Amino acid sequence: MSSQNKSVVVTGVSTGIGWGTVKVLTGKGFHVFGSVRKQADADRLKGEFGDAFTPLLFDVTDEAAVRAGAHQVEAALGGATLAGLVNNAGIAVAGPLLHLDVEEFRRQLEVNLTGVVIATQAFAPLLGAEGAGRKDPGRIVNISSVGGRTANPFLAPYNTSKFGLEGLSGSLRRELLPFGVDVIVVAPGAVATPIWDKADEIDQGPYANTRYAGPLAKVAAYMLEMGRNGLPPERIGEAIHTALTAPRPKVRYTVSPSPFQTFMSEKVLSPRALDPIVGKRLGLLPE
Repeated sequence: MSSQNKSVVVTGVSTGIGWGTVKVLTGKGFHVFGSVRKQADADRLKGEFGDAFTPLLFDVTDEAAVRAGAHQVEAALGGATLAGLVNNAGIAVAGPLLHLDVEEFRRQLEVNLTGVVIATQAFAPLLGAEGAGRKDPGRIVNISSVGGRTANPFLAPYNTSKFGLEGLSGSLRRELLPFGVDVIVVAPGAVATPIWDKADEIDQGPYANTRYAGPLAKVAAYMLEMGRNGLPPERIGEAIHTALTAPRPKVRYTVSPSPFQTFMSEKVLSPRALDPIVGKRLGLLPE
């Protein structure tokens, strides 16, 4: 797929992976429609990326706003096919599951899973799905995580959303076979993004008198370290570019700063073998 005159929609581009993706794709000749929730972010990004970028103002959980964004893109395309939809917008909710506010769990799934469904339904016709009569069908790239195959304590909401996204992506890929719209997963490891910088903002107060107080503090510190030592967002943008343009793309791309560790945890060590290793490191083993 040539980038010439190609347009891509990327959700959640104000910072992090979304911003890195806009930088990479616009640098390679794509026009990017990027979603943000605040006008100030739209103005900032427009100033940074110029005519190669068009902001879309919506929250992925707001179905009416997302559909309005899709109509905006359709008008701009003028009958051309959208080359790609990158479902990137997401949040990370943390906390011990036994004590977690259920509304926070619902919010995690609403943004990271339901939001993907809303955006996919809105933009799929522009990619060539549902017999829209468009040539050269586009692709959908869903941003999962290495946490979509390996779960960590206190990240149950986030891991649940990413495990779910992996299943959603596989089902959707097969459902879209009649239209030639491919679905590819990009699964980053640690990336230097604000999503992990917020680890020190986790309110540990509600868990202070539980068995999890000490281990939770260790996880928060670990998340901060991951964010500071993670890959630059542009590395993920490069993988997304590959997923959008490779003649025969893989169904899943893992991009990790520690590929051996990721390979061991995903493919080699059994969950039972990992349990005591994680438990000892975080102080979760029986005393």
